[in-house]
Amino acid sequence: MKITLRSALLMGALILSVTAMAQQKTKKRMAYVQTGTTEYGNNVYTYNEEGGILHEYVETNWKGNRYEMKLVGGKPTMLVVNGEKIAPADYNKYSEVISEIRAQIKRDREQAKRDQEQAKRDQEQARRDQAQAVKDQEQAKLDQEQAGKDQEQAKRDQEQAGRDQEQAKRDQEQAQRDQVQAKHDQEEALEDQRVLKLMMGDLVKDGIVSSEDDVHSLRMNEDEMWVNGKKMTDSVFEKYKKKYPRFAHGHSEDGNFNGLNVTN
Repeated sequence: MKITLRSALLMGALILSVTAMAQQKTKKRMAYVQTGTTEYGNNVYTYNEEGGILHEYVETNWKGNRYEMKLVGGKPTMLVVNGEKIAPADYNKYSEVISEIRAQIKRDREQAKRDQEQAKRDQEQARRDQAQAVKDQEQAKLDQEQAGKDQEQAKRDQEQAGRDQEQAKRDQEQAQRDQVQAKHDQEEALEDQRVLKLMMGDLVKDGIVSSEDDVHSLRMNEDEMWVNGKKMTDSVFEKYKKKYPRFAHGHSEDGNFNGLNVTN
């Protein structure tokens, strides 16, 4: 089992919503949301260009804090943190977090563009499928005419149709099994993320790392435990192995590590 630190802590989910606004053609989209801080939909990113200068408005939860800001040309002209309006003289104190938020928004916009392009390809494929369906329908008519001319052929076609129907039934049953398995896999992934979050909190409590952000790599199986490339003592390993048996699986054999392997 291999879980990325990003998926474990953030559960990767940034949602895009684009709305055409009258005259200004302002685009709206969801900005970064950290799991557990708020529900999707409480975060807004809007932007437009005036005279070649980018004007942005952001409302977002970022690493446990609520930010509201206006930016012109990438520079803040208004900043509110957790409901408290920040004086312009203190904007530089937030330059790093503002850069992080804008960088995340940029990545989301790029992903949205890729999604839009994929949707266009899917739409084109749907048109081709529709055209193929018309051709298939026409062919079915020809087949029916041929069946009237040749009763024996019609009988063979009927038998084939029966086989196709049976195959379709098997395919449907397989699809249902796949759906159940996918739901199970999703539940397992969510549980992995929840337990991993608790485990990382214990690493901070036990003084192994100063904060969860300091965990760059985490490995554990039935034989050993490593944090940031440092092998844990037997006492620490046994404690975590007992408390988190979900991750204490696999072995280290011939230089190969099989087990929990989280990297950032």
